[in-house]
Amino acid sequence: MADSSRFNRRHFLELSGAAALGWAYGCSPAPNQVPESSGLDEFIRTRLERDHAPGFAACVVEGDRLVWSGGYGLANIESGTLMTAETLQNIGSISKTVTATAVMQLWEAGSFQLDDDVNDYLPFAVRNPSFAETPISFRQLLTHRSSIKDGPAYGASYACGDPAVSLEDWIRGYFVPEGPYYSADENFHAWAPGTVDPPPRPRAYSNVGYGLLGYLVEVISGTLFSDHCRDRIFQPLGMNETGWYLADLDTSRHAVPYSSVPEDFEIPEDTEFNSMLPAAGLTPADLQPGGHAPHCLYSFFNYPDGLVRTSVSELSRFLRAYILGGSFESTRILRQETVAMMLSNEHFGRALCWSPRERNNGDVLWGHGGGDPGISTYMGFHADTGVGVIVFYNFGSPGEGGDEIFERLFQEVA
Repeated sequence: MADSSRFNRRHFLELSGAAALGWAYGCSPAPNQVPESSGLDEFIRTRLERDHAPGFAACVVEGDRLVWSGGYGLANIESGTLMTAETLQNIGSISKTVTATAVMQLWEAGSFQLDDDVNDYLPFAVRNPSFAETPISFRQLLTHRSSIKDGPAYGASYACGDPAVSLEDWIRGYFVPEGPYYSADENFHAWAPGTVDPPPRPRAYSNVGYGLLGYLVEVISGTLFSDHCRDRIFQPLGMNETGWYLADLDTSRHAVPYSSVPEDFEIPEDTEFNSMLPAAGLTPADLQPGGHAPHCLYSFFNYPDGLVRTSVSELSRFLRAYILGGSFESTRILRQETVAMMLSNEHFGRALCWSPRERNNGDVLWGHGGGDPGISTYMGFHADTGVGVIVFYNFGSPGEGGDEIFERLFQEVA
């Protein structure tokens, strides 16, 4: 998932005014509704209207139960398709929790140790050229302490449709010095792999590091990364409408991602309109300041870092597996002790992939967020109570309402 600031210019059109969306902000049918008297539906609706959000879907789980799920607004403004808990959407960096799960499945099988040099498993060397003798390990990659940086080639790979370059070719091209995406200066930080407290800027968070993890899954397992996730995670959990590629899904059920069009919006002189990932047929003349603009269904080469496409309903099955210590409905994707180890702070003072988030009442959740052009997502749970919440926006700028809705959803079962 790219740094959202990189896409601040990716804001386009309003196909219908924000006021015209108001009729659609009712809740779609969902199982196990909380009582109507709770006021939850009205609470969510008013905040979505205030933030001019096209569409929103969310769910609340507790232990193995789906307590509540709902959808609001529109998945597609032009067609009037409603957003529901079954609507598919790319979820950004929440996807990293899936990639980390695939990695840890192989770790459980004894295929590697967390502090092993990844070069022991790769057909080519990966080294920070400024620290050529310092190994890069699986643990470093999982905690964003590998010193691998998201260079310009990462953002430049965003394009409409499925990735046009294989994960293997992308990773090789990024790390091999003669590769088309390699840059000694841009692809690596100035600090050594394994640095516990790296400088705050440029950020240590590494999307490309998770692409490398996905490729390591391919090399170690002998299976394409997407196939491994399908066979070992998605299908066993009953996530049969979840995948990494548009070609594997029913795109008629996929939400259109939208960005806001600023009142003072202008296309920069050095920017091609197509680089903004516009929906098919969209032209600069269609742009209406103050409205919403549809993106195409896009991808990028480094897909294991942020391109899971799923619904709130299906992702809840994955979340409940983590809440229950790696198992859901008689299917175990990880051992309980592995989940506990991942959610500990014994890895450079961090957890493996998952991050803490403090609620207003002081409770600390384990979770992960996601953001990319036209989408904003979060998934988190409280380990002691087993309560978890997932929220999807098909909108890149949800505003303060996103945090307010997230907090309210936790309160419903507190």
